[in-house]
Amino acid sequence: MSSTTNSPTHHTSTIGAIGAPSRRNTELALLVFAVAIPVFAYANVGLAINDQVPAGLLSYGLGLGLLAGVAHLAVRKFAPYADPLLLPLATLLNGLGLVAIWRLDQSKLLQAIKVAGTTAPRQLMYTAMGIALFVVVLIFLKDHRVLQRYTYISMVGALILLLLPLVPGLGANIYGAKIWIHIGSFSIQPGEFAKIVLAVFFAGYLMVKRDALALASRRFMGLYLPRGRDLGPILVVWAISILILVFETDLGTSLLFFGMFVIMLYVATERTSWIVFGLLMSAVGAVGVASFEPHIQTRVQAWLNPMREYKLSRTVTHDGIVHSDQLQQALWAFGSGGTLGSGWGQGHSDLIKFAANSDFILATFGEELGLAGIMAILLIYGLIVERGVRTALAARDPFGKLLAVGLSGAFALQVFVVAGGVMGLIPLTGMTMPFLAYGGSSVIANWALVGILLRISDTARRPAPAPATNPDAEMTQVVRP
Repeated sequence: MSSTTNSPTHHTSTIGAIGAPSRRNTELALLVFAVAIPVFAYANVGLAINDQVPAGLLSYGLGLGLLAGVAHLAVRKFAPYADPLLLPLATLLNGLGLVAIWRLDQSKLLQAIKVAGTTAPRQLMYTAMGIALFVVVLIFLKDHRVLQRYTYISMVGALILLLLPLVPGLGANIYGAKIWIHIGSFSIQPGEFAKIVLAVFFAGYLMVKRDALALASRRFMGLYLPRGRDLGPILVVWAISILILVFETDLGTSLLFFGMFVIMLYVATERTSWIVFGLLMSAVGAVGVASFEPHIQTRVQAWLNPMREYKLSRTVTHDGIVHSDQLQQALWAFGSGGTLGSGWGQGHSDLIKFAANSDFILATFGEELGLAGIMAILLIYGLIVERGVRTALAARDPFGKLLAVGLSGAFALQVFVVAGGVMGLIPLTGMTMPFLAYGGSSVIANWALVGILLRISDTARRPAPAPATNPDAEMTQVVRP
């Protein structure tokens, strides 16, 4: 005997994909700390310098909190499944940078030479512009794969951005580097935006050509050498980076662009030989240009013997070279900071004078927060890069993977190049520390970079939609013996 019973109606697909939680509340909780820490540091600086809480503490806290809140609401609305750490980490760095810039604004020495005094309010305005661009990216870039359509247009756009500083009447030569353009009373550094546009081009190009670039013709000393015809792309990018170095005397941007391309090339092809070729070509190019470009030679001499440059800067020389004591002053700032630092507002990094609040702002953190503070800052940068790489690993499309790797690699290279130059590891490059240093172009471009990473992350972490139910599903019967 067998009995037949009717079961409840079962549709063909009723179980949707189970995705990761949105983690927006986690992001909000982290943002509270990311705003509170700079506000506490701001109060600490005021107490150290003037023995009283700064009068602008409330407005600073409300301003930073409002900007962070707007960014969070935009992510919650337009990228609900994005990475929950990127926005708080960027906000924390930006807030600490504002504190350090305001601290240097209080220096009588920097006020006397008109390097500082009113830069903190301007940096807060640039931060607002950066977060506005961040929100625009999230609203209008609904799918990062749309950027793939503009692969070659982005190449043209990047070249235009890089050539703008060379246009007579528009470009400006500031302290030996032709990397700025003047529009009215504003100065813009197009290279900061060009790195994002170039990453789009590299991602689109390498996605199509990666199979051909991965082919190897022969093996030499354990390395698979690429075919001669496939060396074309890396030679073109190498030539462009050398031209940037020659005509704009900008070592930092040259290293950044070429390094970003080599990183993306390695990820696309998984060939170690590209890394070796990239390092050799960048070294050959840099040494070759440094052999005849006085501006680069000066920076190399300052790197090799900073104490000599310090002494020459205090004597009258007739060699036609402007000697600078900045690197030696920065090294003294790091040394006097020790392990735990002198405390907020109690250092003497203003002796660096020019670029104390931009190129050399890391020296202020090194002196006033010590080795522990510098390690914490570098750890935050490392976390941003790690979350970017994790986003690349989670991306479901090859273009998104390459774009996330390119943007994360460019960010990491910029941190290394700037920190290495200020600490004496490599020659100075003239670039600015992302989010920390004073400079509108840098902070605006890096907020756009974070916005694109969050868009890729949202697409990667968003759960797949559940298939539509079938209204014609028939009732099933379960037969039990």
